[in-house]
Amino acid sequence: MTTSIRHIGIVGVSPEGAAIFYRQLARHCDRLLLPNQHPRISLHAEPVEEYLISIRKHDWLGVGRLLRKSAEILARCGAEFVVTPDNAVQHGLQIASSASPIPWLTMTDLVAAAIEHDKRARIGVIGTKWVTTGATYQTALGLKGIETYAPDADQTESLHRIIVEELLHGQIRPESRSEVLTIIQTMRDRHHCDGVILACSEAPMLITRENSPLPVYDAGDILAAGAISRVRA
Repeated sequence: MTTSIRHIGIVGVSPEGAAIFYRQLARHCDRLLLPNQHPRISLHAEPVEEYLISIRKHDWLGVGRLLRKSAEILARCGAEFVVTPDNAVQHGLQIASSASPIPWLTMTDLVAAAIEHDKRARIGVIGTKWVTTGATYQTALGLKGIETYAPDADQTESLHRIIVEELLHGQIRPESRSEVLTIIQTMRDRHHCDGVILACSEAPMLITRENSPLPVYDAGDILAAGAISRVRA
């Protein structure tokens, strides 16, 4: 008898991030499901510049509308729940989920649960300045008694530039990898962090569990695992 597998909808924002997330989903299918038992997956993406315009203005209503538009299209494709691996739009999810035709699976809650499970006390955050200086993870972790550390102002600007000017466009520069690894090393040695969130869907292009000085919590990978664990009807 064939087991019914739920249809996943992906709302893409960063093209590179969405591509990485699709591969992460496939790897967790191999780990959590029967061989070749991959679910139906549909992806929809509005132009990334439309998101960037709203994010730069802190227009989360506009971000939420873009996310919900994609969710509506994915629902018409048959998707039964929807996710987005993009960290910079997480503040818009509450707006997107309002009147959404299908439920959203939220990345920040899954990441916070994984960090709490591992009993971490202080977590560094790697991402754009929209993420590291905001409350994307700070609130979810703070409610669990876990402290977050954002890089200092100069490091924040460097990270933002690397992500927005390079990784968003698929560019991988060795000197940028070294710079990000140095930032994580500083989180460990100077600021006593015991883990780091890759709060950027493109960050796995530079940082892996193998090269990171700290234990890695890859937000996109955690979301992918959570999505695959929910696909059985």
